[in-house]
Amino acid sequence: MNSEVFYNISKIVERDSKATTYKFALMRGVIDIIQDNSPYIIFEENRVHIPTGLLIEKWLMYYYPILKSQTSIPQINGNTNLAFSNQFYKLILDYEARGGFSAFYNDLKNKGIPEDLQGEFFELAKKLRDTITKMPMKYIGRSITNDFYSIFNYKNQTTRRKSTIDIEDLINEFGTFSIPDEYYEAFRILGSFISGRDSILFKWAEFSVKASGNNLSVHKVLNEVLKSPITLRDIKESKKLYKEILQKTGDVYCVWTGRKISKYDIDHLIPFSVWKNNDLWNLLPSDSKTNNQKRDKIPTPEVIERQKSLIVDYWGIIYEHQSKRFRKEIQVALLGNYSFDSWKNSGILQLQNSCNYLIENRGFEGWKI
Repeated sequence: MNSEVFYNISKIVERDSKATTYKFALMRGVIDIIQDNSPYIIFEENRVHIPTGLLIEKWLMYYYPILKSQTSIPQINGNTNLAFSNQFYKLILDYEARGGFSAFYNDLKNKGIPEDLQGEFFELAKKLRDTITKMPMKYIGRSITNDFYSIFNYKNQTTRRKSTIDIEDLINEFGTFSIPDEYYEAFRILGSFISGRDSILFKWAEFSVKASGNNLSVHKVLNEVLKSPITLRDIKESKKLYKEILQKTGDVYCVWTGRKISKYDIDHLIPFSVWKNNDLWNLLPSDSKTNNQKRDKIPTPEVIERQKSLIVDYWGIIYEHQSKRFRKEIQVALLGNYSFDSWKNSGILQLQNSCNYLIENRGFEGWKI
Protein backbone atom coordinates (compact mmCIF):
# COMPACT_ATOMS: atom_id res chain seq x y z
CA MET A 1 0.00 0.00 0.00
CA ASN A 2 1.12 3.50 -0.83
CA SER A 3 1.75 5.57 2.31
CA GLU A 4 0.44 8.58 0.38
CA VAL A 5 -3.04 7.06 0.55
CA PHE A 6 -3.00 7.16 4.36
CA TYR A 7 -1.84 10.75 4.26
CA ASN A 8 -4.61 11.62 1.82
CA ILE A 9 -7.26 9.98 4.02
CA SER A 10 -6.03 11.92 7.05
CA LYS A 11 -6.10 15.11 5.04
CA ILE A 12 -9.64 14.43 3.83
CA VAL A 13 -10.89 13.86 7.38
CA GLU A 14 -9.18 16.96 8.74
CA ARG A 15 -9.31 19.47 5.90
CA ASP A 16 -12.05 18.72 3.36
CA SER A 17 -15.21 20.82 3.56
CA LYS A 18 -17.02 20.60 6.89
CA ALA A 19 -20.25 22.38 6.03
CA THR A 20 -22.26 19.22 6.81
CA THR A 21 -21.74 15.72 8.20
CA TYR A 22 -22.15 14.21 4.70
CA LYS A 23 -18.40 13.62 4.36
CA PHE A 24 -18.28 11.71 7.63
CA ALA A 25 -21.37 9.68 6.72
CA LEU A 26 -19.94 8.76 3.31
CA MET A 27 -16.57 7.66 4.68
CA ARG A 28 -18.14 5.85 7.60
CA GLY A 29 -20.51 4.06 5.23
CA VAL A 30 -17.79 2.92 2.84
CA ILE A 31 -15.64 1.71 5.72
CA ASP A 32 -18.56 -0.16 7.31
CA ILE A 33 -19.40 -1.88 4.01
CA ILE A 34 -15.78 -2.93 3.56
CA GLN A 35 -15.44 -4.00 7.20
CA ASP A 36 -18.65 -6.05 6.75
CA ASN A 37 -16.82 -7.81 3.89
CA SER A 38 -19.92 -7.38 1.71
CA PRO A 39 -20.24 -10.11 -0.93
CA TYR A 40 -21.36 -7.44 -3.42
CA ILE A 41 -17.88 -5.88 -3.63
CA ILE A 42 -16.35 -6.32 -7.11
CA PHE A 43 -12.73 -5.73 -8.16
CA GLU A 44 -12.24 -4.43 -11.68
CA GLU A 45 -9.56 -2.38 -13.46
CA ASN A 46 -7.76 -1.16 -10.33
CA ARG A 47 -10.99 0.01 -8.77
CA VAL A 48 -13.40 -1.51 -6.28
CA HIS A 49 -17.09 -1.31 -7.24
CA ILE A 50 -19.89 -1.29 -4.64
CA PRO A 51 -23.70 -0.94 -4.97
CA THR A 52 -24.78 2.57 -4.02
CA GLY A 53 -27.82 0.97 -2.37
CA LEU A 54 -25.58 -0.37 0.39
CA LEU A 55 -24.55 3.22 1.15
CA ILE A 56 -28.18 4.34 1.12
CA GLU A 57 -28.94 1.64 3.69
CA LYS A 58 -26.07 2.86 5.89
CA TRP A 59 -27.23 6.46 5.69
CA LEU A 60 -30.76 5.38 6.64
CA MET A 61 -29.33 3.68 9.71
CA TYR A 62 -27.04 6.60 10.62
CA TYR A 63 -29.47 9.48 10.22
CA TYR A 64 -32.72 7.88 11.46
CA PRO A 65 -31.83 8.03 15.20
CA ILE A 66 -30.24 11.46 14.80
CA LEU A 67 -33.33 12.98 13.17
CA LYS A 68 -35.62 11.04 15.52
CA SER A 69 -33.82 12.24 18.65
CA GLN A 70 -35.71 14.62 20.93
CA THR A 71 -32.41 16.44 21.36
CA SER A 72 -31.49 18.63 18.40
CA ILE A 73 -28.22 17.34 16.97
CA PRO A 74 -27.05 19.72 14.22
CA GLN A 75 -25.83 18.07 11.01
CA ILE A 76 -25.33 21.19 8.93
CA ASN A 77 -24.04 24.70 9.53
CA GLY A 78 -26.50 27.56 9.53
CA ASN A 79 -30.28 27.36 9.60
CA THR A 80 -30.75 25.18 6.53
CA ASN A 81 -31.89 21.56 6.64
CA LEU A 82 -30.23 18.45 5.30
CA ALA A 83 -31.15 17.83 1.67
CA PHE A 84 -33.29 14.83 2.63
CA SER A 85 -34.72 16.07 5.95
CA ASN A 86 -38.31 16.59 4.81
CA GLN A 87 -38.64 13.14 3.26
CA PHE A 88 -36.92 11.51 6.24
CA TYR A 89 -39.02 13.26 8.90
CA LYS A 90 -42.19 12.11 7.13
CA LEU A 91 -41.03 8.51 7.12
CA ILE A 92 -40.02 8.68 10.79
CA LEU A 93 -43.43 10.12 11.68
CA ASP A 94 -45.25 7.40 9.76
CA TYR A 95 -43.26 4.71 11.58
CA GLU A 96 -44.05 6.11 15.03
CA ALA A 97 -47.20 4.00 15.27
CA ARG A 98 -45.56 0.97 13.59
CA GLY A 99 -42.73 0.30 16.01
CA GLY A 100 -40.21 3.03 15.21
CA PHE A 101 -36.59 2.49 14.19
CA SER A 102 -36.49 -1.29 14.73
CA ALA A 103 -39.74 -1.85 12.82
CA PHE A 104 -38.44 0.21 9.90
CA TYR A 105 -35.18 -1.76 9.86
CA ASN A 106 -37.06 -5.06 9.94
CA ASP A 107 -39.29 -3.99 7.05
CA LEU A 108 -36.30 -2.88 5.01
CA LYS A 109 -34.37 -6.08 5.69
CA ASN A 110 -37.14 -8.66 5.67
CA LYS A 111 -40.78 -7.81 5.09
CA GLY A 112 -40.43 -5.00 2.59
CA ILE A 113 -41.66 -1.45 3.07
CA PRO A 114 -45.48 -1.40 3.57
CA GLU A 115 -47.41 -0.58 0.42
CA ASP A 116 -48.81 2.70 1.77
CA LEU A 117 -45.29 3.95 2.55
CA GLN A 118 -43.50 2.75 -0.58
CA GLY A 119 -43.94 5.99 -2.49
CA GLU A 120 -42.41 8.21 0.17
CA PHE A 121 -39.64 5.71 0.92
CA PHE A 122 -38.78 5.49 -2.78
CA GLU A 123 -38.49 9.28 -2.95
CA LEU A 124 -36.33 9.32 0.19
CA ALA A 125 -34.03 6.65 -1.24
CA LYS A 126 -33.62 8.61 -4.48
CA LYS A 127 -32.95 11.81 -2.53
CA LEU A 128 -30.30 10.05 -0.46
CA ARG A 129 -28.68 8.63 -3.60
CA ASP A 130 -28.61 12.06 -5.25
CA THR A 131 -27.23 13.69 -2.10
CA ILE A 132 -24.49 11.08 -1.73
CA THR A 133 -23.39 11.08 -5.37
CA LYS A 134 -23.69 14.81 -6.10
CA MET A 135 -22.29 16.20 -2.87
CA PRO A 136 -19.73 14.31 -0.73
CA MET A 137 -18.65 11.97 -3.55
CA LYS A 138 -18.09 14.98 -5.78
CA TYR A 139 -16.12 17.05 -3.31
CA ILE A 140 -14.15 14.53 -1.24
CA GLY A 141 -10.51 14.82 -2.23
CA ARG A 142 -10.63 18.52 -3.16
CA SER A 143 -8.10 19.19 -0.40
CA ILE A 144 -5.70 16.93 -2.33
CA THR A 145 -6.48 17.96 -5.92
CA ASN A 146 -8.72 20.55 -7.52
CA ASP A 147 -10.64 17.87 -9.40
CA PHE A 148 -14.21 16.84 -8.70
CA TYR A 149 -14.79 13.11 -8.14
CA SER A 150 -11.07 12.70 -7.60
CA ILE A 151 -11.57 9.57 -5.48
CA PHE A 152 -15.17 8.45 -5.93
CA ASN A 153 -16.77 7.60 -9.25
CA TYR A 154 -20.39 6.64 -9.58
CA LYS A 155 -22.64 5.07 -12.17
CA ASN A 156 -26.34 5.65 -11.79
CA GLN A 157 -28.98 3.59 -13.51
CA THR A 158 -32.63 4.13 -14.30
CA THR A 159 -34.46 3.52 -11.05
CA ARG A 160 -37.92 2.03 -11.31
CA ARG A 161 -40.26 1.58 -8.40
CA LYS A 162 -41.27 -2.05 -7.97
CA SER A 163 -44.28 -3.65 -6.34
CA THR A 164 -42.18 -4.28 -3.23
CA ILE A 165 -39.25 -2.29 -1.89
CA ASP A 166 -36.59 -3.73 0.42
CA ILE A 167 -32.82 -3.92 0.84
CA GLU A 168 -32.34 -6.03 -2.28
CA ASP A 169 -34.09 -3.39 -4.39
CA LEU A 170 -31.74 -0.72 -3.03
CA ILE A 171 -28.78 -2.91 -3.94
CA ASN A 172 -29.99 -3.87 -7.40
CA GLU A 173 -31.70 -0.69 -8.60
CA PHE A 174 -29.68 2.31 -7.40
CA GLY A 175 -26.45 2.02 -9.38
CA THR A 176 -22.87 1.59 -8.21
CA PHE A 177 -19.89 3.64 -7.09
CA SER A 178 -16.18 2.87 -7.07
CA ILE A 179 -12.96 3.84 -5.31
CA PRO A 180 -9.31 3.12 -6.19
CA ASP A 181 -8.17 -0.26 -4.94
CA GLU A 182 -5.44 1.31 -2.77
CA TYR A 183 -8.13 3.18 -0.82
CA TYR A 184 -10.06 -0.05 -0.45
CA GLU A 185 -6.95 -1.70 1.01
CA ALA A 186 -6.43 1.18 3.43
CA PHE A 187 -10.06 1.04 4.59
CA ARG A 188 -9.95 -2.75 4.82
CA ILE A 189 -6.90 -2.82 7.06
CA LEU A 190 -7.25 0.38 9.08
CA GLY A 191 -10.96 1.15 8.68
CA SER A 192 -11.83 0.39 12.30
CA PHE A 193 -9.21 2.90 13.41
CA ILE A 194 -10.23 5.52 10.87
CA SER A 195 -13.86 5.36 11.97
CA GLY A 196 -13.02 4.96 15.67
CA ARG A 197 -13.28 7.41 18.54
CA ASP A 198 -10.36 9.51 17.39
CA SER A 199 -11.55 10.04 13.86
CA ILE A 200 -14.79 9.91 11.87
CA LEU A 201 -17.35 9.19 14.60
CA PHE A 202 -15.60 11.47 17.05
CA LYS A 203 -15.23 14.22 14.45
CA TRP A 204 -18.94 13.80 13.60
CA ALA A 205 -19.84 14.27 17.27
CA GLU A 206 -17.43 17.20 17.61
CA PHE A 207 -19.08 18.90 14.64
CA SER A 208 -22.55 18.58 16.17
CA VAL A 209 -21.33 19.84 19.56
CA LYS A 210 -19.77 22.93 17.99
CA ALA A 211 -22.77 23.52 15.72
CA SER A 212 -25.02 23.46 18.80
CA GLY A 213 -22.98 26.23 20.40
CA ASN A 214 -21.49 23.68 22.81
CA ASN A 215 -24.92 23.02 24.33
CA LEU A 216 -24.47 19.29 23.67
CA SER A 217 -21.83 16.87 24.86
CA VAL A 218 -19.83 14.53 22.65
CA HIS A 219 -21.11 11.69 24.80
CA LYS A 220 -24.75 12.61 24.15
CA VAL A 221 -24.21 12.92 20.41
CA LEU A 222 -22.31 9.64 20.17
CA ASN A 223 -25.08 7.83 22.05
CA GLU A 224 -27.51 8.90 19.35
CA VAL A 225 -25.18 8.34 16.40
CA LEU A 226 -24.32 4.81 17.56
CA LYS A 227 -27.85 3.59 18.21
CA SER A 228 -28.58 0.24 16.63
CA PRO A 229 -31.95 -0.61 15.03
CA ILE A 230 -31.70 -4.17 16.41
CA THR A 231 -33.14 -4.45 19.91
CA LEU A 232 -32.94 -7.18 22.54
CA ARG A 233 -36.55 -7.96 21.71
CA ASP A 234 -35.63 -8.56 18.04
CA ILE A 235 -32.94 -11.06 19.09
CA LYS A 236 -35.29 -12.93 21.42
CA GLU A 237 -38.00 -13.10 18.75
CA SER A 238 -35.61 -14.51 16.15
CA LYS A 239 -34.32 -17.12 18.61
CA LYS A 240 -37.89 -18.02 19.62
CA LEU A 241 -38.82 -18.50 15.96
CA TYR A 242 -35.78 -20.73 15.42
CA LYS A 243 -36.65 -22.88 18.43
CA GLU A 244 -40.26 -23.22 17.29
CA ILE A 245 -39.05 -24.50 13.93
CA LEU A 246 -36.61 -26.96 15.54
CA GLN A 247 -39.37 -28.37 17.74
CA LYS A 248 -41.05 -29.64 14.58
CA THR A 249 -37.96 -31.43 13.26
CA GLY A 250 -37.48 -34.07 15.95
CA ASP A 251 -33.93 -34.65 17.16
CA VAL A 252 -31.62 -31.67 17.57
CA TYR A 253 -27.83 -31.91 17.29
CA CYS A 254 -25.19 -29.45 18.44
CA VAL A 255 -23.93 -27.78 15.30
CA TRP A 256 -20.35 -27.72 16.62
CA THR A 257 -19.99 -31.17 18.22
CA GLY A 258 -22.59 -33.13 16.25
CA ARG A 259 -23.89 -34.64 19.49
CA LYS A 260 -27.60 -35.12 20.06
CA ILE A 261 -28.87 -32.62 22.64
CA SER A 262 -32.14 -32.25 24.52
CA LYS A 263 -31.40 -28.74 25.84
CA TYR A 264 -29.59 -26.19 23.76
CA ASP A 265 -28.75 -22.55 23.22
CA ILE A 266 -29.29 -20.69 19.96
CA ASP A 267 -25.82 -19.43 19.12
CA HIS A 268 -24.90 -16.58 16.80
CA LEU A 269 -22.46 -18.30 14.43
CA ILE A 270 -20.67 -14.99 13.89
CA PRO A 271 -21.00 -13.39 17.35
CA PHE A 272 -23.51 -10.59 17.68
CA SER A 273 -20.91 -8.47 19.46
CA VAL A 274 -18.70 -8.66 16.35
CA TRP A 275 -21.32 -8.39 13.63
CA LYS A 276 -24.79 -7.23 14.67
CA ASN A 277 -26.46 -9.73 12.40
CA ASN A 278 -29.61 -11.44 13.65
CA ASP A 279 -30.37 -13.30 10.39
CA LEU A 280 -31.78 -16.80 10.76
CA TRP A 281 -28.85 -18.36 8.87
CA ASN A 282 -26.56 -16.94 11.60
CA LEU A 283 -28.52 -18.67 14.40
CA LEU A 284 -27.54 -22.28 15.08
CA PRO A 285 -28.33 -24.72 17.93
CA SER A 286 -25.45 -25.47 20.27
CA ASP A 287 -25.18 -27.18 23.65
CA SER A 288 -24.70 -24.65 26.45
CA LYS A 289 -21.18 -25.75 27.43
CA THR A 290 -19.85 -25.47 23.87
CA ASN A 291 -21.62 -22.15 23.38
CA ASN A 292 -19.99 -20.77 26.55
CA GLN A 293 -16.59 -21.90 25.28
CA LYS A 294 -17.12 -20.20 21.94
CA ARG A 295 -18.62 -16.95 23.30
CA ASP A 296 -17.30 -14.04 21.16
CA LYS A 297 -14.76 -16.07 19.20
CA ILE A 298 -14.96 -16.60 15.45
CA PRO A 299 -15.22 -20.18 14.14
CA THR A 300 -12.27 -20.90 11.88
CA PRO A 301 -12.77 -21.90 8.23
CA GLU A 302 -11.58 -25.39 9.22
CA VAL A 303 -14.33 -25.74 11.83
CA ILE A 304 -16.93 -24.59 9.32
CA GLU A 305 -15.59 -27.03 6.73
CA ARG A 306 -15.81 -29.89 9.21
CA GLN A 307 -19.36 -29.00 10.27
CA LYS A 308 -20.68 -27.72 6.96
CA SER A 309 -23.09 -30.60 6.34
CA LEU A 310 -24.84 -29.92 9.67
CA ILE A 311 -24.81 -26.15 9.07
CA VAL A 312 -26.38 -26.66 5.64
CA ASP A 313 -28.93 -29.08 7.12
CA TYR A 314 -30.08 -26.43 9.58
CA TRP A 315 -30.15 -23.82 6.84
CA GLY A 316 -32.36 -26.18 4.85
CA ILE A 317 -34.77 -26.57 7.77
CA ILE A 318 -35.03 -22.80 8.15
CA TYR A 319 -35.48 -22.35 4.40
CA GLU A 320 -38.32 -24.88 4.43
CA HIS A 321 -40.21 -22.99 7.15
CA GLN A 322 -39.18 -19.38 6.53
CA SER A 323 -38.22 -19.43 2.84
CA LYS A 324 -38.78 -15.74 2.05
CA ARG A 325 -36.91 -14.40 5.05
CA PHE A 326 -34.08 -16.93 4.78
CA ARG A 327 -33.60 -16.34 1.07
CA LYS A 328 -33.48 -12.56 1.45
CA GLU A 329 -31.14 -12.59 4.45
CA ILE A 330 -28.60 -15.06 3.08
CA GLN A 331 -28.60 -13.38 -0.35
CA VAL A 332 -27.67 -10.00 1.12
CA ALA A 333 -25.26 -11.21 3.82
CA LEU A 334 -23.46 -14.11 2.11
CA LEU A 335 -24.38 -14.76 -1.52
CA GLY A 336 -24.19 -11.25 -2.96
CA ASN A 337 -23.90 -11.54 -6.73
CA TYR A 338 -24.06 -15.34 -6.69
CA SER A 339 -27.34 -16.95 -7.73
CA PHE A 340 -29.53 -18.26 -4.92
CA ASP A 341 -29.50 -21.60 -6.75
CA SER A 342 -25.97 -22.12 -5.38
CA TRP A 343 -26.85 -21.02 -1.84
CA LYS A 344 -25.42 -24.11 -0.13
CA ASN A 345 -21.91 -24.10 -1.58
CA SER A 346 -21.62 -20.34 -2.12
CA GLY A 347 -23.04 -19.61 1.33
CA ILE A 348 -20.52 -21.88 3.06
CA LEU A 349 -17.61 -20.47 1.04
CA GLN A 350 -18.53 -16.87 1.81
CA LEU A 351 -19.10 -17.77 5.47
CA GLN A 352 -15.58 -19.21 5.60
CA ASN A 353 -14.26 -16.15 3.80
CA SER A 354 -15.99 -13.78 6.23
CA CYS A 355 -14.76 -15.67 9.29
CA ASN A 356 -11.22 -15.84 7.94
CA TYR A 357 -11.37 -12.11 7.20
CA LEU A 358 -12.49 -11.35 10.77
CA ILE A 359 -9.66 -13.47 12.17
CA GLU A 360 -6.79 -12.58 9.83
CA ASN A 361 -7.57 -8.96 8.97
CA ARG A 362 -9.56 -7.61 11.88
CA GLY A 363 -7.79 -9.50 14.64
CA PHE A 364 -10.67 -11.35 16.28
CA GLU A 365 -9.81 -14.59 18.06
CA GLY A 366 -10.39 -17.74 16.08
CA TRP A 367 -12.20 -20.67 17.66
CA LYS A 368 -11.42 -24.35 17.17
CA ILE A 369 -13.41 -26.90 19.07
